[in-house]
Amino acid sequence: MISRSVFAASKKLHQSIFRKPTLHLLPSSFSSFSSTPHQDSHNLYKLNHKDWLSPNEVLKIFSNLKEPTSIISVLNQYSQRKDYKPNEALFTLVINHLAQAKSFDAIEHIMQRIKVERSCRLSDEFFYNVVKIYGNQAGRIKKAIDTLFDMPNGYKCWPSVKTFNFVLNLLVANKLFDEIHEIYLSANRLGIEIDECCLNILVKGLCENGNLEAAFYVLDEFPKQNCRPNVRTFSTLMHGLCEKGKLEEAFGLLERMEREGIDADTITFNILISGLRKQGKVEEGMKLLERMKVKGCYPNAGSYQEVLYGLLDKERFMEAKEILGRMICAHMSPSFVSYKKLIHGLCSEKLVEDVDLVLKQMVQQGFVPRMGMWRAIVRCVLSGNNANICLDEIVDS
Repeated sequence: MISRSVFAASKKLHQSIFRKPTLHLLPSSFSSFSSTPHQDSHNLYKLNHKDWLSPNEVLKIFSNLKEPTSIISVLNQYSQRKDYKPNEALFTLVINHLAQAKSFDAIEHIMQRIKVERSCRLSDEFFYNVVKIYGNQAGRIKKAIDTLFDMPNGYKCWPSVKTFNFVLNLLVANKLFDEIHEIYLSANRLGIEIDECCLNILVKGLCENGNLEAAFYVLDEFPKQNCRPNVRTFSTLMHGLCEKGKLEEAFGLLERMEREGIDADTITFNILISGLRKQGKVEEGMKLLERMKVKGCYPNAGSYQEVLYGLLDKERFMEAKEILGRMICAHMSPSFVSYKKLIHGLCSEKLVEDVDLVLKQMVQQGFVPRMGMWRAIVRCVLSGNNANICLDEIVDS
């Protein structure tokens, strides 16, 4: 039982600490974090006493904080204790709390604190999380790169290929193509052994930058790095070739895949079908759609959608209607644009009954016709002078 005098002294000490916390290695700009919210105070009872705290007890104190912004003052308070011995789990929790509060400047100071204190060993998984926060949540890509390079010397931890590849992919996603080559060349001094994923990221970045020649140079690098290109490698190159209208070369890669025993997947075929459609080669696209099935690669909605768009572009509306019906039978939902183009096309050819059928399918798929479509349908029905089709019936369906 705690006496009233002891409890009062404890309460007084607690209030004193929270009025004037010690900010260890943190600038005065974080003084807004100096007072812990009232709802967190009951979680800090043990931290205000001299009883030795186990790592799990410390983690529990921090994980129970209700306000993420209070974590700085609590960490400073903990650092003044004689049993201060932070570990990776604690720093991960602290950084994740700060990321939740979007206090990214505070995260940078925590990382500096870790570097100076050297109070515990940290794994690559910890740095992967930090780099991910910098890159995805904070938008501080340079800081993500700096952290990667600082790992071996600043933090005594060698990055894994997973962390290395994340930074590479981050640069590609943000179209920072000039930095990609520099990062790649740093693999050896970072202790990274290049893998297929790394080379695929390079291929993707070069293709998106329009540098196909360099992308094919990377393809030649695969065997030199004891790696083997996979279906994603070839699909990315095919997409780059199709974007430049080099269909013959793209199909040449498909043949190379088959020779090397690499099975094309749905994405591969969809890229080629899309390339054919852009060049108006609808027949070839339909044949490739059937070839997919022979290869044991079943078409998805994207496969049919590209063929459907190709037929609509060529104003082959009855064939487009058939493909649309096949999609619905296969439980695939055609796009609203497909319905719009098809209905307008059927209306232009005065095919009232077909308009009726497609419109009903459209409504059943959850799409709502717009005013322009209704005008086209009304004109089609009236011009057809067909007594068997009533616009009210179509609307009610």
